[in-house]
Amino acid sequence: MKLHEYQSKELFRQMDIPVPSGRLVHSPDEVADALKNITGPPWVVKAQVHAGGRGKGGGVKIVQTREEAVTAVDTLLKTPLVTPQTTQEGVTVHQVLIEEGMDMEKEFYLGMTVDRSTATPTMIFSQAGGMEIEEVAAATPELILKEHMHPGTGWMAYQGRNLAFSLDPIPEPPVLRGLTGVMQKISNLFLKLDCSLVEINPLVITKNGQVIALDAKITIDDNALFRQKDLAALDDPKEKDPLERMAAEYNLNYIRLDGNIGAMVNGAGLAMATMDVIKLAGAEPANFLDVGGGATEEMITKGFEIILKDNRVKAILINIFGGILRCDVLARGVIEAARKNDITVPLIVRLEGTNVEQGREILNGSDLEFLVARDLAEAAQLVAKQV
Repeated sequence: MKLHEYQSKELFRQMDIPVPSGRLVHSPDEVADALKNITGPPWVVKAQVHAGGRGKGGGVKIVQTREEAVTAVDTLLKTPLVTPQTTQEGVTVHQVLIEEGMDMEKEFYLGMTVDRSTATPTMIFSQAGGMEIEEVAAATPELILKEHMHPGTGWMAYQGRNLAFSLDPIPEPPVLRGLTGVMQKISNLFLKLDCSLVEINPLVITKNGQVIALDAKITIDDNALFRQKDLAALDDPKEKDPLERMAAEYNLNYIRLDGNIGAMVNGAGLAMATMDVIKLAGAEPANFLDVGGGATEEMITKGFEIILKDNRVKAILINIFGGILRCDVLARGVIEAARKNDITVPLIVRLEGTNVEQGREILNGSDLEFLVARDLAEAAQLVAKQV
């Protein structure tokens, strides 16, 4: 579960991690009152969305006057924000964070995540602050420094010193204490809140020697939300695709994509293979939809309805291997969904496994028009004819 920057910074404040003063606003009318308690000018106006690369998309603006701040907020709230991590349509901005501008001297990247190769929480530190860390890792990997935290001992003071003393020149003692202090607090927050990611980019040193978290990003492990109920309440449903929200209500694994071929599959591996088949056919998948092995007829029906609500879908490929989920259950779900929706796009069905003949008989006995694929290769050929 992703948190907004303003939510992450509130958690930082609770952990005594220094952040700029700021205020969240939802309309231009709130700007004048907000600026009364924020040091400036300059002020920084930042769109609050669950997408990275806001600066590249115009989602972060530096303003010098109150009038500029009002205009910046109005523009962000009225215009979809397109960043390297959004679709071409962009995302809607519902709220904006206004903060004091900082007189920066140096920028760093600091983050903690789980390193899957070592199965440990790992602190990542880099002098290339303010840049996309993936780009830094690809172009200049020597600038990426890591310290692995042993779960039994937690973050050790010497590990912070290892990272901070890698800087050239080595900062003055007060700055070193500030840097290592933030590292310690980040590690505490990471463990306490069951995070999968805590990121500060950039972590800055101001010209008066303060260490400030200029940005903040926190992702909570969904599997731990049962014991992080206060954090679960921070989830922002407006940031989720409406179809994904609908799917979550029925425990369906659905992710909306940019293509035009809808897909319903059982099993994540088979879903990935099906998307590969769609792409090999020269088309693009419109979604990832894994109904799972234990899907009921109702779940199948809802999954089908969700696919049909995406007006970009030009054809639908159902690829089911009947194991726990029997083919006859799927067939009845498809027919039930067809009765509730006006299907105007080609439907391609590939069934195999438990009760496959019964499933085909159910489909053949309906008034539903569909194309039957005996294997993935034939499914690809039928998909190719629809694009």
